[in-house]
Amino acid sequence: IYFHFSLTGCVTCLDHDEHYILTFPNGYGRQVNSLIDIFIFNALSILTVPWIELGGECSISCSKTGYNASIVFHTKPFYGGKKHRITAEIFSPNDKKPFCSIEGEWNGVMYAKYSTGENAVFIDTKKMPTIKKKVRKLEDQDDFESRCLWKDVTYNLKIRDIDAATAAKH
Repeated sequence: IYFHFSLTGCVTCLDHDEHYILTFPNGYGRQVNSLIDIFIFNALSILTVPWIELGGECSISCSKTGYNASIVFHTKPFYGGKKHRITAEIFSPNDKKPFCSIEGEWNGVMYAKYSTGENAVFIDTKKMPTIKKKVRKLEDQDDFESRCLWKDVTYNLKIRDIDAATAAKH
């Protein structure tokens, strides 16, 4: 399964009046199957656990500062390799060479290597605190805001009524 995000996002740093435009990686539904399952039985195994994998190139840029980053989400090779790998390069305004290169796992630890030669942990996502979202109450949302639009689907999924959730989507 493959899904492509053809949209962009905007993150605003209010304290600095900076707007960062970003693109998103593609997503892939994956399942590891043995060669016996694929070549002999010509079937996918139902015994393995599927996962969602991110892959492809993304970018982040700020028109005010001129800083930008190129990010690559690497898909796991068929043989060997690791899941969830990421590499990135961060550029100063008008520079062709990055001042920082990053590699690691997008859902784990990422390491930075600076042009000065310094190496450091860039971020450890496992140690980051979870921050609860702040969302307006449903009665304060417009009809086509996400939570309001999908409230019946969400409710029916929570009570495990798939038929009602499917009906609520139409």
